[in-house]
Amino acid sequence: MGKKKHAAVAGAADPAYRPRRSVLYMPSSNERALEKAKGIACDALILDLEDAVAPDAKEVAREAACAAVQSGEYGRKELTIRVNGVGTQWHEADLEAACAAGPEGIVVPKVGSAKAVRRLVEAMADFKAPARTRLWAMVETPEAILGARKLAAASPRLAVLVMGTNDLVKELDAFHVPARAPLQMSLSFAVLAARAAGIAIVDGVYNDVRDLEGFEAECRAGRAMGFDGKTLIHPGQVEPCNAVFAPSDEQVEDARGLIAAFEEAAAEGKGVVTYKNKLVENLHVDTARKVLATRAAIDALAAG
Repeated sequence: MGKKKHAAVAGAADPAYRPRRSVLYMPSSNERALEKAKGIACDALILDLEDAVAPDAKEVAREAACAAVQSGEYGRKELTIRVNGVGTQWHEADLEAACAAGPEGIVVPKVGSAKAVRRLVEAMADFKAPARTRLWAMVETPEAILGARKLAAASPRLAVLVMGTNDLVKELDAFHVPARAPLQMSLSFAVLAARAAGIAIVDGVYNDVRDLEGFEAECRAGRAMGFDGKTLIHPGQVEPCNAVFAPSDEQVEDARGLIAAFEEAAAEGKGVVTYKNKLVENLHVDTARKVLATRAAIDALAAG
C-alpha cells in the first residue's frame, strides 16, 4: 500500500504498545459493577452505553461512564466508552459526552467501512476529543469484513479493531459452534487487515460464562490466530484470559537465551547462529524481543 503504519501498532516492541489481553465490558448503568471494576485485573474496560443498558437508563449510564473515566480511580487500566451506534437516537449525545470526558478509547459498534471511520474521526475532532482518545471500531457485519483492509487503514486515530462475533454470527445467519468454523475466514481476514494497518485487534466474547474450559480453548485459538486479546463479559474470565495472552515463563526464558546466543555470535563474527539446535535469523530475534517487551509491559501494568 505504500502508506506508513499507524502509531498504535499491536507489536509490543513499539513504545506505544499496551497490553490488551483482557478487555472487559462493564454496564455503565450499574453503579455496583463500576465500583467492582476498580479491583478487577483486566487490562482494559469498555464502559458500555449500548447493549448492556436499557433505553430508560441511557442518560444515567452516560453520566456514570464519563464520571468513571475522569475519576482517576481505575489505576492503569485502559478506559474506553462504548457509545450507541450511528443512527440511534443516543449516538450523538454519547459521542459528544465521551469526547468531553476524554477516555483512552471510544468504542463504536457496527463500523462498516473506511468512510464510516473517517466520519467518526471527523465527529471526534468536531467535539474536541483530546489527542489521547482513540477510536476503537467494532467489526461485526459482512460489510465490515469485506472492507476490513481499507477500514483498518482509514485513519491514524483508529487504534483497535474489536470483533463483534455475536452480531456477525447473526448477520451471517450462521450458528455458534465449537471452534467457530463459520467465523474462521472472517476472523482471519480481520486479523490480516489489522496487521497490515499496524493496529491492534481483540477477539469477540465467549457467551457461556460457566464454561471455563471452552473459554480457555477459544482464547488459545484466538491467540494462535494472532489476536492481541479478547473481549470479556464476566470478571471470572479475566484471569485465564490474561494467562493465555501473556508470554509464559518458558517463552521469556527462551527469548532471553535466543537473543544472547545471537548477540554472542554476532560479536564473534559468526555467519550462522543456532540456539537449541535451531537456526536463528533476524526474524526470530525480532519475535524474541517482542516477547520480552510484552512481558515488560504486562509487568508495568500490574505494578501500577
